[in-house]
Amino acid sequence: KEQLLEECEELWKQMEECQNKLILQETETLPDTDPKLSLLMKRLKALTAEFNQWQTRQPEMITTNPDVLVALGIDQLQKLDHELQMVLSTVCAKNKKLKQDLLREQQWLEEQQQLIESLNQTEEEISNQVVHFSEKSAFKEMKNKMLKIKAYKDEILDALGEFLEEHFPLPENGGTAKRKRRSLEEPDVQLITLHEILESLIHKLVNTPHDPYITITAAFWPPYIELLLRYGIALRHPEDPNQLRLENFHQ
Repeated sequence: KEQLLEECEELWKQMEECQNKLILQETETLPDTDPKLSLLMKRLKALTAEFNQWQTRQPEMITTNPDVLVALGIDQLQKLDHELQMVLSTVCAKNKKLKQDLLREQQWLEEQQQLIESLNQTEEEISNQVVHFSEKSAFKEMKNKMLKIKAYKDEILDALGEFLEEHFPLPENGGTAKRKRRSLEEPDVQLITLHEILESLIHKLVNTPHDPYITITAAFWPPYIELLLRYGIALRHPEDPNQLRLENFHQ
């Protein structure tokens, strides 16, 4: 170490001598025409000369003492070993992180593959259960539904007719009513049943919902009309009491 310090001091003295020689040299005045360009040209020459000198210069040994060289080599090897240990530690940490990332990616890949298999199985099951749609089959199915609805409607109307005939029969005079007008006897009027009145009201409401009223004639037995009005089954026209309509139970 002492020998290296002595050699460094000797080199430093040589550098100081060179610096003093440069300072003692007379400064060269720049021309007035373009001093900036002249200064740049001189810097270019100096850099070119320094470059050429570095190209021809051979590396020199600081010292030739073998003990010093061995000590320097050991120190450099220790520094290099420390740097390599740090690099190894960094590489091991990165390698560990990459292994963890790889495990996560493999787990995600397995989950995605299981999901794809499940979807494929579901698609296969659905495709096996799907019935090919066609207009002909749809029309046939709709027609069958309409027939069933019509049959159910007829069944309900028949049941309603039987109920009304049993519990609301026509008057005992054979279903006719005698009316007098201006002291002249008119022909007997055939009364209609409550079932027929309700059927007329339903058909009128369904077929012409914009005009659901029917006209009350002599064939309508007044007690039946009063029954329908009292229990809210039918309503009179607000302007014509001789017209009757069914209540909107479907709304």
